[in-house]
Amino acid sequence: MRASKDAQAAYRRLVQRHAPRVPLLRNTVLAFVVGGSLCAVGQIFMNVFERHGLSPERAGAMTAVVIVLLGALLTGLGVYDEIVRLGGMGGSLPISGFANAMVAPAMEYRREGWILGVGARIFSIAGPVITYGLLAAMVIGAVYVALGLPPPR
Repeated sequence: MRASKDAQAAYRRLVQRHAPRVPLLRNTVLAFVVGGSLCAVGQIFMNVFERHGLSPERAGAMTAVVIVLLGALLTGLGVYDEIVRLGGMGGSLPISGFANAMVAPAMEYRREGWILGVGARIFSIAGPVITYGLLAAMVIGAVYVALGLPPPR
């Protein structure tokens, strides 16, 4: 039996009255501060790499590698989950958040061993992302070839 529209509306009002208030301004500021701090750390690494003679392109690639490794390490130590809990999307959105998303499911299965637990589960998130990236690259490459465009630099 379906509830009447009046009963549904009354239920919605009751739920809204008892639902916890979301501190939107606080969450936005924390996301900005945490995400900005992660990006500032990345910028520091990039400046150091450039100061040691790497081109901006190579320094950017090395920075991405270091930030992913740091994100994975901090996830393994249980620190990155606290960063995400504090900063929300500010902790999840940077590339270190991708490392966290890859490593966190694997860490849940470490009791099953390094091969069948961690090794198998690390690709539960990374697998679809890598597959999508490869397929997108192949489609874009096919479009460039079909249109006779030069490869992007």
